Amino acid sequence: SPVMEELITFHDHAFMAMSLISFLVLYALLSTLTTKLTNTSITDAQEMETIWTILPAIILILIALPSLRILYLTDEVNDPSFTIKSIGHQWYWTYEYTDYGGLIFNSYMLPPLFLNPGDLRLLEVDNRVVLPIEAPVRMMITSQDVLHSWTIPTLGLKTDAVPGRLNQTVFTA
Repeated sequence: SPVMEELITFHDHAFMAMSLISFLVLYALLSTLTTKLTNTSITDAQEMETIWTILPAIILILIALPSLRILYLTDEVNDPSFTIKSIGHQWYWTYEYTDYGGLIFNSYMLPPLFLNPGDLRLLEVDNRVVLPIEAPVRMMITSQDVLHSWTIPTLGLKTDAVPGRLNQTVFTA
């Protein structure tokens, strides 16, 4: 999904900044430990203190701005093609396609005896949710009894299902 592509790009961006900082600190530490030269005038360097105070603030801003952009991108609610309501129960999920005459079905996890070779234990269900490709979908997520987590990792989605609260997320597969 476009959101997951943005998350991967942000991860790479933050990892590069973290790697450069780590290598710079490691180089400074090793050069300080291995050199025999000492300089007493470095304790009075106002310019150096200004640089190592302002530089981390600039790096934090360069990491925070893309992060805020992704946060606002994930909360965008465009005009969705259709809405699916997902209700978490203790051991199963109930899905309701509200735009198609109230089509409702339950999705139960398959017991290990019914798994085929290659199926993933604790992830296979008897009724799967069918989602369109390249169409915005609004998921309204709630819970009947306890806290649940509705997630599709490949789309970069994770929304908590809380009893008494209706959370929504919009995504495009």
